[in-house]
Amino acid sequence: MNREKPTVLNIKILSIQYPERYAIRRLVTVAQQELQAQYPQLQELEIVELSEPAQINRYAQVLVLPSLVIEEKLVCSGRFPGKEEVMAWLERLTVVYMDALRSVGIPCRQAYT
Repeated sequence: MNREKPTVLNIKILSIQYPERYAIRRLVTVAQQELQAQYPQLQELEIVELSEPAQINRYAQVLVLPSLVIEEKLVCSGRFPGKEEVMAWLERLTVVYMDALRSVGIPCRQAYT
């Protein structure tokens, strides 16, 4: 029996201030929950919060306002993204992941609502 593996996306939330990191974490979590009905493989997000200036500077030059990194790519810097933006980024990566699995013969299903 083939078991589908969930997509695990690596997310980094960058800001020296906790309230900004918390707000982005909540936004990413809500976006993930809404996408799960359409993409059952999107079950896990590995969310890491970076608050040290040296860590943040590896990705962005903005320290106070939040920045968001998905799969090691800076997708938003120095602002709060909208939920629709976050959903689009997560969906795009989930579709790429599912296509990659299919290309090597691993079955992947997508539930359509």
